[in-house]
Amino acid sequence: MPRQGLTSERVSAAAADLVDAVGLSRLTVAAVARHFGVSDAALYVHVRSRDALIEQVAVRAAAAFADELALAVAGRAGRQALVGFGDAYRSFAVAHPGQYAATQLQLPREVGLRSAGHLRMIELSYAMLRGYGLDEPDLTDAMRFVRSTFHGFASLETVDGFGHPRDIDESWSHILDAVHTTLGNWPTGTKEPRR
Repeated sequence: MPRQGLTSERVSAAAADLVDAVGLSRLTVAAVARHFGVSDAALYVHVRSRDALIEQVAVRAAAAFADELALAVAGRAGRQALVGFGDAYRSFAVAHPGQYAATQLQLPREVGLRSAGHLRMIELSYAMLRGYGLDEPDLTDAMRFVRSTFHGFASLETVDGFGHPRDIDESWSHILDAVHTTLGNWPTGTKEPRR
């Protein structure tokens, strides 16, 4: 019998908050149960396993992430859309490191296909890049470039990986300018694969 007031929604919300505090690798059903002051068994009524709990966090976080990205790019194109997207990306990753890490996981196919947030993140990413007039396969290559750049910067910032005294926001601004310039001058055309 489910404990009164304890729902799957409350469990996943608590897990999302907890994962930001302790990190994705330390998220357990037992830790969430302790948060609610209940036994592990009471939580298993709402979540079947640790993997399922992590999947719930990933789906929930992707929806929140997609909402922030959508708000940041609404009505914008080109450089303005890139800057809005990049700032929202960095902000979410730094403010919610555990949830951000969850959004980067390779989910089971059936979970990923049902995750509206993950699908919206992909759509928003490609829509932002279409403002640069890119088509496939350049569009996918450019997306990999942008994602790698933003993910790398945010991941390093989250762990205080930038030790140089140069202002981090100034570096970020120049990186966005460099990404914009690169996208505007993207090398198009199919080339022979490197050997």
